[in-house]
Amino acid sequence: MKALIFRALGKFIIWLFGWKVDQHLKSDFRRCVVVAAPHTSNWDFVIARAAFEVMEIPVRFTIKKEWTTGPIGWLLIALGAIGIDRKQKDSQLQPISYVEAMVNLFHNNEELAVLVTPEGSRKRVEHWKTGFYHIAKQANVPIAFGYMDYKTKVAGIGKVIWPSEDMEADMKEVMRFYKGIHPKFPELFSIDTRY
Repeated sequence: MKALIFRALGKFIIWLFGWKVDQHLKSDFRRCVVVAAPHTSNWDFVIARAAFEVMEIPVRFTIKKEWTTGPIGWLLIALGAIGIDRKQKDSQLQPISYVEAMVNLFHNNEELAVLVTPEGSRKRVEHWKTGFYHIAKQANVPIAFGYMDYKTKVAGIGKVIWPSEDMEADMKEVMRFYKGIHPKFPELFSIDTRY
C-alpha cells in the first residue's frame, strides 16, 4: 500500500512540475550505486525521488544513524533513508570507513539502489568525492548516472557503467556525461576538474 501511495505521489509531482522521466535504467535493475548530480538545490531530492517512483526503482540514500529515530527519522526511513553507523568497528575494533559501511550494505542486501551525491554539498566544488566509485568497485555493482536537467526538465538515469581497472578513464566518462547537464543553479555546479 505504501509503495502505491509513493508511486502515485511521484507521478503527480512529475506531472505537476512538468518534468519527464528518462527510464534508461530498467525497473528490474536492483543493485547499483546511483550518482545524484548535479546537486545545487533542495528541489533536486524532490524531483529525483519522484522520478525513481515513476521508474519503480526503490532507491535508497544514506544518512547518519542518529537521524533515523523519532518522527523525522521515521519519515526519512519511509522515503528510503538508511542509517549508517559511523562508529561501527571492524574485526580489529577499528572504526570502518563510509565506503566499507556502504560495501557491507551491498553484501547484506540482494536489492539495493543507493543514491550518492559526490559533490557532497549544494555549494560549488571542483573536486568530487570518489567514494561512489570505490563503493561500486568493491561491491562489484554498476554505477548509474542519475540526473535532473532543469533546462529540458528531464530526470532519471542517463547511463550505466561498470567500474573498470582504469579509474581515471571511468571518471572521465562520468564527467563527460555530467558536463552536458543543466542544474537549477548553474553557478553552483562544476564537474570534477581533475578529470
